[in-house]
Amino acid sequence: MPMTVVLTRRRLLALSATIGAMPLAGCATSSGQPVVAPLPFDRPRPSRPVGPPSPQELASMYAAVVDDGLTIPAAPYTKIDPQFYRQRVMDPTGETPGTVVVDTPKRFLYVVEPGGTAMRYGVGIGREGFAWQGDGIIQWRQKWPRWKPPNEMVARQPELKKYSIENDGMAGGLDNPLGARALYIFSGGQDTLYRLHGNPDWRSIGKAVSSGCVRLLNQDVIDLYSRVPFKARIVVRQ
Repeated sequence: MPMTVVLTRRRLLALSATIGAMPLAGCATSSGQPVVAPLPFDRPRPSRPVGPPSPQELASMYAAVVDDGLTIPAAPYTKIDPQFYRQRVMDPTGETPGTVVVDTPKRFLYVVEPGGTAMRYGVGIGREGFAWQGDGIIQWRQKWPRWKPPNEMVARQPELKKYSIENDGMAGGLDNPLGARALYIFSGGQDTLYRLHGNPDWRSIGKAVSSGCVRLLNQDVIDLYSRVPFKARIVVRQ
């Protein structure tokens, strides 16, 4: 039977503190088999072309959701700067439809659409989020990804040994630092160790945080995953 996980306030606070202490939480991890997704411009387009979501839309977008048997808590969107809500905007990037663009300084991620629009998401940027820029492709896409901290990280934090590569990492789930989805970026055929991934800590959206790469609210990364195809081009701007 599907397992439902209830995330209490105490557990969420403890989880947020744990994730904040993980220097490479979002980036150093394993990749599984690639998953092919529909091209974003094949998806039905909403009738409202651009503009911020209405209060009713926000309540629906960021409500609690059950995904693969796991209950993702509602995101307290009223505590987040409204510019970082998921919304359709006029495309400021000039890139071709289907391209993902990360504007690191402004803390925005765009999926470019036909017709001059883009879906925009607010993101949090960790130290590793500033470590790479340029063009790449989304080589892997994973639901509830497994996290494997590198040996260097385990050496600094021995308590993570149970999640080491040798021990097959941490299974996907609400406690996993990569959240509900992860998209793995390659450039020139090599893993950049740069990730777009979910995140249970809403406080990091729009911020430069201590760890990870590019993190989105879990509700937003699920939406992003549905729009971005396997082998999509990605441009990261610093």
